[in-house]
Amino acid sequence: MNEVVGSHDLLLVTLDTLRHDVAAELAAAGRIPHLARHLPGGRWEERHAPGSFTYASHQAIFAGFLPTPASPGPHPRLFAASFAGSETTAGGTYVYDAPDLVSGLAEDGYHTACIGGVGFFNKQGPLGSVLPGLFHESHWEPEFGVTSPESFENQIARAEDIVRRLPHGQRLFLFVNVSALHQPNWFHLPGATREAGDSRETHAAALEYVDRHIGRLFAAMSSRRRCFAIVCSDHGTAYGDDGYTGHRIGHECVWTVPYAHFFLDPAPRDPATRPAEAVR
Repeated sequence: MNEVVGSHDLLLVTLDTLRHDVAAELAAAGRIPHLARHLPGGRWEERHAPGSFTYASHQAIFAGFLPTPASPGPHPRLFAASFAGSETTAGGTYVYDAPDLVSGLAEDGYHTACIGGVGFFNKQGPLGSVLPGLFHESHWEPEFGVTSPESFENQIARAEDIVRRLPHGQRLFLFVNVSALHQPNWFHLPGATREAGDSRETHAAALEYVDRHIGRLFAAMSSRRRCFAIVCSDHGTAYGDDGYTGHRIGHECVWTVPYAHFFLDPAPRDPATRPAEAVR
């Protein structure tokens, strides 16, 4: 990561509440082609979430504790705060002398931007302001939230605006918390009803909705330079598994999450449309 930070733009996308089993099934069945084309080998990596609900998991992620590979470790981390005795800080780890990754990147010249989704990012009270408050700029509107059937499209439009406004030479760390998978998600499945409620099937339909539009986000983030992207879930959720519903519980479907990181390369551009400094 020390070769990436400083030269690349960075994108972190949390597909809030996405279960690993659903994500893996859809990738294998060819139902999420836009995401699958970027997944190493076309498959999600199975990992363990650092928390069982959004706030706890994102506090850990922003401290450098991304979901942990679901195999015996230790596993070197991509990012880590500088502290003695860390067994997962390795030679390739980007180490920052700050309490969180967002502040560390800011100190190294990145513009940091947050596009919130679920309530812990809505800035409507002290608790909902903690995580967005880490960033230079943060955005949340009801149209980005869990009750909007077009939430992800609205979030992408804001991301495109952020990228468009930045000077070409300014490095960007963009975080997007995608709310579409979180309940309520029944409206993403044709024929489903509010009365019947959410299910594993509507959860899958929500991921297909995200997949239909995520190419726009990837295109925006790679429009200026190469981008390093992390796409993962912060935790899963239960739909009647062993009698459980929801999350903030210690069930396997909550702790097991999909993860991937990869590079996004800029599309070829007409030299006549490129910034002058890029063609000299």
